[in-house]
Amino acid sequence: MSSLSTTIPDSVHEECGVFGIWTPEGSQLSPAHEAYAALFALQHRGQEACGIAVNHRGVIRCHRDVGLVSEVFGQARLDAMQGSMAIGHVRYSTTGDPRRENAQPLAITHVKGNLALCHNGNLVNAGQLRRKLELDGAIFRSSSDTEVLVYTLVRERLKAGSIEEAVVNAMEVIQGAYSLCIMSARKLIAARDPRGMRPLCMGRIGEAVVFASESCALDALGAEFVRDVEPGEVVVVDRRGHIRSLHAKTEAKSAVCVFEYIYFARPDSVIDGASVELARQEAGKYLSLEHPVGADMVMGVPDSGIPAAIGYARCSGIPYGVGLIKNRYIGRTFIQPGQDNRERAVRLKLNALREAVRGKRVILVDDSIVRGTTCARLIKMVRDAGAEEVHLRISAPPFRYPCFFGVDIPDRELLLANGRTVEEMREVTGADSLGFLSLDAVRSIARGCKLGFCDACFTGEYPMEVPEQAVKNIFESEIDA
Repeated sequence: MSSLSTTIPDSVHEECGVFGIWTPEGSQLSPAHEAYAALFALQHRGQEACGIAVNHRGVIRCHRDVGLVSEVFGQARLDAMQGSMAIGHVRYSTTGDPRRENAQPLAITHVKGNLALCHNGNLVNAGQLRRKLELDGAIFRSSSDTEVLVYTLVRERLKAGSIEEAVVNAMEVIQGAYSLCIMSARKLIAARDPRGMRPLCMGRIGEAVVFASESCALDALGAEFVRDVEPGEVVVVDRRGHIRSLHAKTEAKSAVCVFEYIYFARPDSVIDGASVELARQEAGKYLSLEHPVGADMVMGVPDSGIPAAIGYARCSGIPYGVGLIKNRYIGRTFIQPGQDNRERAVRLKLNALREAVRGKRVILVDDSIVRGTTCARLIKMVRDAGAEEVHLRISAPPFRYPCFFGVDIPDRELLLANGRTVEEMREVTGADSLGFLSLDAVRSIARGCKLGFCDACFTGEYPMEVPEQAVKNIFESEIDA
């Protein structure tokens, strides 16, 4: 078995977040400012880059850059972005490097007008589509699959009678996971892939219509939640505010990413009818039933492990307590003191509360294990603080397979669960015992969601044909070769 690389982050990273807004003529709302607030609420989905595009009387202007929302946009910039429509994006790169050229939205001018697009997800056939487009003379400026999507959409627009018809036709060509916000000269369009793998919802602020990756963004704007965009649906808002719904011609079994409920989404969001917070508490409940152990205290790894820890404590009757304190001021820009000094990085981000854990048998709940090194350091930290026993419980099944749909899970050989038994994984982490949530349980946690789930990262059963290997920087690799 190959050794676990020290250059791969020991965590599953966020995906991306999209937002769109249409406002009626004479509205007091500023689409750019509303987009800024919504992207702030979606910042957890991506911290590498962000951008906003506005439509002012058919002219689309876009500003995007690497950095957090608060770093890229200031008051003067937002005040200058006048218009009646806007779309916005926060990015974590799952295809393409984290550089400005890959930031979104992508705004272009083509023979039939202007277009701007935001994309959350990954296209599994981006490589084939890009090669075909390049052979037809297309020139690419970025290494993102989003540019492939834009070119594909423009080609369909040249043959279609409307932008929404072009979107429906493009959905027959592109394969993978995607939620889209698209803005033309006169229309705002939201679209979700036929399997509904990435979340997307619709709301209203008075007469204004908004779309967002998560309902927490609607809450931040004081918007009324209307409904989720259905898998395979294309929702069109025209310049008069009339809403029309179309559906992709391709039918597929729904496969919502189950990891939205385990980790990605904010706990105050509701996705496809299911509360994220309650889903995580349900995961903790099932964990306590499947992996009971005698202990004095249940604690969660901040922040995503806390709801599952609360659920475990409630079901087991073991008291819940705060045992790890998180430094809220370490973010994306934190400079690590050397790649070989990750233990200090962990200690700067999290610290054990000695008085809470000293002399106790502790159950430590986290959302997932990727490489296992961070879990091992946390367990050592809790032991050093005086805990007598540390039992590790994970509110997800073991990661055994890579994701091709927008989740940055490393190749199989870099995963702790690859080729290891649970007992072998326990030895690597140093826990007194280790328990993972079962597949049956993880498929039952999202109460209220009537759609099916994608759990291929646990099972290897992908909802569509996928490449032999997931390559994050696929287009850079082709150029370098």
